[in-house]
Amino acid sequence: MATIPVTKRGAEKLKGELQHLKTVERPAIIQAIAEARAQGDLSENAEYEAAKDRQGFIEGRIAEVEGKLSAAQIIDPSEVDAGGRVVFGATVELEDEDSGDKVRYQIVGEDEADLKLGLINVSSPIARALIGKEEGDTAEVQAPGGVRRYEVVSVRYV
Repeated sequence: MATIPVTKRGAEKLKGELQHLKTVERPAIIQAIAEARAQGDLSENAEYEAAKDRQGFIEGRIAEVEGKLSAAQIIDPSEVDAGGRVVFGATVELEDEDSGDKVRYQIVGEDEADLKLGLINVSSPIARALIGKEEGDTAEVQAPGGVRRYEVVSVRYV
């Protein structure tokens, strides 16, 4: 299996989710199944069916998170030294060449991405356009409204 890049913060978030699923969600659903089973006839028991469906979802998510953690390549952005180039984990300040608006993004893994927090997926079009660029370079991004050009104002590893 190929490795999945994850920041240190993202790995901690996944470990926390796994812990919650195993210690809170799994026991709760086992209890719900036991209570539904105690009600008698399982063939027409909607609570039992719903609990079994939920159990399937939880077990699937546990397997998915465990798989991601086992394949994770944990990267601490503060320890990256890419010589000023944009790489995974880098925080990049950009200026839109048309509007002059400035934005700041950190390039992170798929599970960590949250545009509202300025965290963009490494496989997103803008991140792919930025990888390898340095301060002063221009990145062209294919957006729904056409090509957008951004100047790389700064690159930091925090």
